Amino acid sequence: MSPRISPPRAATAAVALCGLLAGCAGTSASGSGPDGGDQRFISGDGNVTRYEPAGRKSVQDVTGERLDGTSFKLSELKGKVVVVNFWASWCAPCRGEAPSLEQVHTESKGQGVEFVGVNFKDSKANAQAFERKFKITYPSLFDADGQVTLAFREVPPSAIPSTLVLDRQGRIAARIIGATTYSKLNPLVAKTVQEK
Repeated sequence: MSPRISPPRAATAAVALCGLLAGCAGTSASGSGPDGGDQRFISGDGNVTRYEPAGRKSVQDVTGERLDGTSFKLSELKGKVVVVNFWASWCAPCRGEAPSLEQVHTESKGQGVEFVGVNFKDSKANAQAFERKFKITYPSLFDADGQVTLAFREVPPSAIPSTLVLDRQGRIAARIIGATTYSKLNPLVAKTVQEK
């Protein structure tokens, strides 16, 4: 059962998600896909926010379905550092950051780091084509209706793309709003891995 949320907090989360949904849905899907020119995203500036352990919010109640149809529970990854990337095939900055995410994933998985994508407001076929094109080897959740994204309401991603780094207790240690790079993400992951 999900924890109860006070009405003001729930309203704030709903407004944040509505803003994200509205910003992402402003253009038709024609021409979208891995090579499309569709620009339906709220741009972020790549700003990084780090959270001290005492002030971190837990997001362990996240569940969903992977693009391959299998079920997923974030709580099953407790004890590992987890990187969660919110993306869509129609998002140009997502295409730009995909190689960096895959590189950090490949280099850090031996240290117990897991990556999970959240494919937001997309078609499953376009999302799968994106993963093939960019040779993404970590799983992604299919979030056509925004419910998975809403589960991160305590520290909302606020833009597509966005990336969260979770500590071993399933708490948000860092957030990047906007596209990330190898040189930005890798040190955040390494620092979180080093935490006791």
